[in-house]
Amino acid sequence: MAGAASLTQDEARERAALLTVERYDIAVDLTGMLAGGEFRATSTITFRCLTPGAGTFVDCVAEVEEATLNGEPIGPDTVRDGRIALTGLTERNTLVVTSVQRQTDRGSGVHRAVDPSDGMVYVWTTFEPDDARRAWACFDQPDLKAPFAITVTAPVDWTVLSNSGDPTVSEPSDGARTWAFPDTPPMSTYIPVVNAGPLHELRSQRGAYDLGLYARASLASMLDRDAEELFAITAAGLAFYGERFALPFPQRRYDQVFMPEFGGAMENYGCVTWSDVFVYREPPTFVERQLRAQVLLHEMAHMWFGDMVTMRWWDDLWLNESFADWACAWSAANATEFTGIWTTFLANDKQSAYLADKAPTTHPIRQPIADTDAAAATFDAITYPKGASVLKQLVAYVGEDRFVEGLRAYFRRHVWGNATLEDLFAELEGVSGRDLASWRKTWLETSGTDRLTLERHGDNLALRAVGPAGAEPRPHVLRIGLYDGREDTFTLRASAPVEVRAEFTPLSLDEADLVLLNDGDLTFASVRPEPSTLRTLVDRAGQLPTATARMLAVTTVWDMLTTGEVATEDFVRCATGALLRESTDAVVEPLLTLAVRAGEYWSPDSTRNELLASIADTCLALATDPAREQVALRTLARTATTPQQLSQLAERATTPDLRWRRLSRLAELGQVDPAEVDALEREDPNPDAWIKAVLVRAAQPTPEAKRAAWEALVEQRRVPAGMMREAGRAFWRPSAGDVLRPFADAYIAAVPSMHEGGMLWALVLSSGMFPAVGVDGSVADRLEETADREGVSALVSKSVRERVDELRRMLRARRG
Repeated sequence: MAGAASLTQDEARERAALLTVERYDIAVDLTGMLAGGEFRATSTITFRCLTPGAGTFVDCVAEVEEATLNGEPIGPDTVRDGRIALTGLTERNTLVVTSVQRQTDRGSGVHRAVDPSDGMVYVWTTFEPDDARRAWACFDQPDLKAPFAITVTAPVDWTVLSNSGDPTVSEPSDGARTWAFPDTPPMSTYIPVVNAGPLHELRSQRGAYDLGLYARASLASMLDRDAEELFAITAAGLAFYGERFALPFPQRRYDQVFMPEFGGAMENYGCVTWSDVFVYREPPTFVERQLRAQVLLHEMAHMWFGDMVTMRWWDDLWLNESFADWACAWSAANATEFTGIWTTFLANDKQSAYLADKAPTTHPIRQPIADTDAAAATFDAITYPKGASVLKQLVAYVGEDRFVEGLRAYFRRHVWGNATLEDLFAELEGVSGRDLASWRKTWLETSGTDRLTLERHGDNLALRAVGPAGAEPRPHVLRIGLYDGREDTFTLRASAPVEVRAEFTPLSLDEADLVLLNDGDLTFASVRPEPSTLRTLVDRAGQLPTATARMLAVTTVWDMLTTGEVATEDFVRCATGALLRESTDAVVEPLLTLAVRAGEYWSPDSTRNELLASIADTCLALATDPAREQVALRTLARTATTPQQLSQLAERATTPDLRWRRLSRLAELGQVDPAEVDALEREDPNPDAWIKAVLVRAAQPTPEAKRAAWEALVEQRRVPAGMMREAGRAFWRPSAGDVLRPFADAYIAAVPSMHEGGMLWALVLSSGMFPAVGVDGSVADRLEETADREGVSALVSKSVRERVDELRRMLRARRG
């Protein structure tokens, strides 16, 4: 199965020109998954062939037990490389394939999860980009859309969910029931879903919609706690998108299912699957609530961008992901309480995009994709947050009303079909009256980030714009803020609109104490202040009057840290100074995250403890405000260094969450009491407390603890994929550099097999477990060499090389 062929774009074009798929009837049998791992399916595909007598193939990366084409058996010799050859097609054909997938413990396509707290079994599917073929036979490409009728036989006490909702459920028989779901609208093969298990269910009628929330039984109380907020945001999102796109979501039922051992979330039409890490075990912070709303609205946006209108091929993945990433922030800012989400986006997602765009692995937002293996490597910070940032710039360029009008025309013309970049821009040009050919080429089909710099020529300022690698700059619509400083604050005197079309743009601006480039954060560019005002940004960022302006100042200094233009100490001073004055909930947590990231991974060994201690002191100051206490104490638990700080942490760590975080810090410092870890694991009501215990033990700075953790995390993959980034942070602690050196070799040895288990595991292992400490430039060279070896998947190769670029930047910063 591991040798399944990757579908090429040429093969997809040829098959789409030959076939029209009329429908899929999928019968799934889950009764064997209660005690074992066998996912059985019979796929009946009705399709037309435009050239009778021709041949093609159907995808099936499962064990084929029986197959017939138009009633005639298909021999086993026709099955190879995850494909079944089809010959002698007639004008109208019926293909029936019965298959069994036994590899259901890897999180790829079909997954069986067991809740260790109660032994309950849960099953989910997820198919993007081409894993539907692992569950059942199909023509697994996005432009062969068809209705799906899904029927599932499952253990009698299970609930089964799929896209169309409202199933007909049979009476129990032999310990099982059958759930027959109505036909879906025409869908691409990666969108159907089956979620099943003894799920806890909540439902709410909101307007015209019947909304459902589901989670495993052991998380029932936590889902109940947050259900009203989830229902409210779901209803608000459906209303907002339906009105703004002039196309209401057409199905009455909309379900969201939080499943164990899932990673992220997946936009299955009408039945979104989430990782149940989003069912927060403790009452969530403001930014955690905002993140959950962001994910909810991102997946919901896919009902339009991806499900109703789908890209034709993976070169237009941005039509799905860039738009969903933009739309979720746009809708949250306009339809929920999370009005500051774009500022959080600037601090988090956008900085990841800037860093990815600096790496040698960067690529255009829209690029040629040769096959589905290459497609998997483009689910990244370029396609997501850079794409969203570029769309935000496009909105500024053409105007929001015209942009939305163009989207409405796009949906009207292509609903339930497939579309391309050209289709979208034809509508946008039509409503805006602007020729967008140059904009499209420079922004979507060219990689890299423009540099915008304020320069003084005599008594006047000019904006200098340089494109990637010294090329002509892209067109930019932005604003420049003029700020007057008085005592310990700045006030905005004017915000001047500027349109950049050439290398130099003269500016007719009055004098100001601080001139802030890209005020309001409308464009995607690496910005630089006048050299004479850099110290003002570092020392007085927190005195700017708005959260966006403050964050723009801090992230400008962060960007300069990543390029070696300022020292880590300067950035930490800038961030902590801003934190002590910050008044916006959406900003405090991401600002703390950036400060800790700098202190832990970008600082020289000689100053790390001093910087972490300064962040810890900032946390103690913030914790005096009850609204900031939870966030501040969580960060204190990562940075407490002095005996006094550790003592205060011990006094204030009263919740299970904070107690685990304190134990992790003590473990890193070699001060943890194993008995205290065992006791908390028994006491914690979180059914996944065992994972917290694994991570505490992983943080211990001993060879034995690191070896045991490596076996559990990488070799055995005991921790769910959704927790692997947190696991990586626990394992690669900066203070344990000497102990960790041998594990860079272990990581290098594991790279060729990281793709086993599918796209999610490939990403979380290659990135989350990347050796960020205990390494030097020679290890970076070896990592890069390994990533380029034959047999390393495209996704893993790209992920490793991207992290190597970041590592080289960190090593330079650590040298001071």
